[in-house]
Amino acid sequence: MNKNDESQTRSAAMKLASSLFSFTVIISLTVPIIVVISVRVGPYSTEPACNKPDPRNLRSDLMTVIINGYSENRIPHIQSIAAAYSASPSIAAVILLWCNSSTPPQTLSSLAQNLPATILRPPSSSLNHRFYPWDIIKTRAVLISDDDIEPNQKSISFAFTTWKSNPDLIIGFFARSHAYDLQSKSWIYTMEKEKYSIILTKFMIIDRTHLQTYTCDDKYIKTRHIVDEMNNCEDILMNFVVAENANKGPLLVEAKGGVRDYGDARNDDGLRVSEVGLSSRIGEHRKRRGECITEFHRLLGRMPLRYSYGMMVNSVGEQGLCVKGEKLVPCDQQIF
Repeated sequence: MNKNDESQTRSAAMKLASSLFSFTVIISLTVPIIVVISVRVGPYSTEPACNKPDPRNLRSDLMTVIINGYSENRIPHIQSIAAAYSASPSIAAVILLWCNSSTPPQTLSSLAQNLPATILRPPSSSLNHRFYPWDIIKTRAVLISDDDIEPNQKSISFAFTTWKSNPDLIIGFFARSHAYDLQSKSWIYTMEKEKYSIILTKFMIIDRTHLQTYTCDDKYIKTRHIVDEMNNCEDILMNFVVAENANKGPLLVEAKGGVRDYGDARNDDGLRVSEVGLSSRIGEHRKRRGECITEFHRLLGRMPLRYSYGMMVNSVGEQGLCVKGEKLVPCDQQIF
């Protein structure tokens, strides 16, 4: 390229940049080199990422993980969580979406040196960015994760296997429910033992196409504004989006051996993350999320959420009971 061509190219790029806003990508490589790339993201309705990618170019045998990060105090946990995901044979790439604009770039550069992930720094702290169809997502399955949840390898693999059999649904480990309060004539956010209709973003597997619907479909513009106003409920809105498309509820799967939840206020081992999150203020949290459900219903003019019952388990055993050693136990249980 000669100097004139190069000058024209730079001029065209500057004109394009003037109508867009920026975020930063920090790529952590396997060698000790940090590459920082400044790129531009335009408005949701015109961003090229809203153009559906060719399905043939998306891998279906692996997942992309997107971890939402904000607090610098949680960085030690994020490093452990990202390492756990990157070690999974089910994972193609791990992305840390860093939404705290006040974090110094040097902090993220230092983090990237010890993080097996790509760091994206979006232009704002909007929770809607958790479901943005980033161009770097090259898999059909996308795993959305909080920055305080660390699943084990078997649980990740089983959840992905379950999703591949139910790719139109949301798959996850943490479930909640919606219900209608006749007295207040409004929807409430709750947890029931018998049924569920919402999977949380603590661990959520969805099809990449749902990211585009959430972000790019004009009918969700006002509901996305509610997410920004409340600084909450992006997970509930995604459950609305998927249920509307599938006309079915989500699917809860068993996490064999459990999932380490560093953010749960019930931790008493001294390892709980230092800040008390929104979800720890239970009464206020549930009230606000009930308000979100009510507003989403009002704005969309319908209630797409559907109840699901039961849970997918990753092992099969006898359900019949037999008397062994004077005890009533599963018939396949050995008595010693």
